[in-house]
Amino acid sequence: MELYVERGFEQTTVAEIAQRAGVTARTFFRHYADKREVLFGGSEYLLAELSRALGTAPDGATPMEAVAIVLDAVAELLGTDREHSRRRQSIIDLNAELRERELIKMSRLAGALAGGLRDRGVAEPEATLAAEAGMVVLRVGFRRWVDSADAVDLRGEMRSALTALRTTVTDQPASRKPDQPTSRKPDQPASRKPD
Repeated sequence: MELYVERGFEQTTVAEIAQRAGVTARTFFRHYADKREVLFGGSEYLLAELSRALGTAPDGATPMEAVAIVLDAVAELLGTDREHSRRRQSIIDLNAELRERELIKMSRLAGALAGGLRDRGVAEPEATLAAEAGMVVLRVGFRRWVDSADAVDLRGEMRSALTALRTTVTDQPASRKPDQPTSRKPDQPASRKPD
């Protein structure tokens, strides 16, 4: 991570990483398939934690309630060292290949979460919608947490993002105050623009 920040991801070699860590390149490759995996090595653990947390959701939980439990567990796992997370994210942000790898990781998490929801009896498309929405909440909350000087709690940022999502998908537009009337009559359907 230090080398990636100092020199850039592309310019840093495995030999330099190994030297800085005080190991051989062969030892490096026993732990990581390539230098990208230094940034993504915990993905399997994150997947396992996601599944474990989903298993703790009560039987009667709605899909989004179950997703909220998973997000709390993920926040507890990822939210321990904001400076580390900031450095990691700054490295990823500067490299298209790493951004793509991050999206693949998020897609795997969404797929695992959707599969877990289906195992709980959630039908499609609800399972996929809830899982994908959960990953959007994770990304938005995480980004706010690493970018903000004030946000000290990742769980709080994720919960705030989840609340914003729920507000966004209700019938009440966010740009209109709850007591502000609409311009159409109650029995008049909303106009639809042609596709």
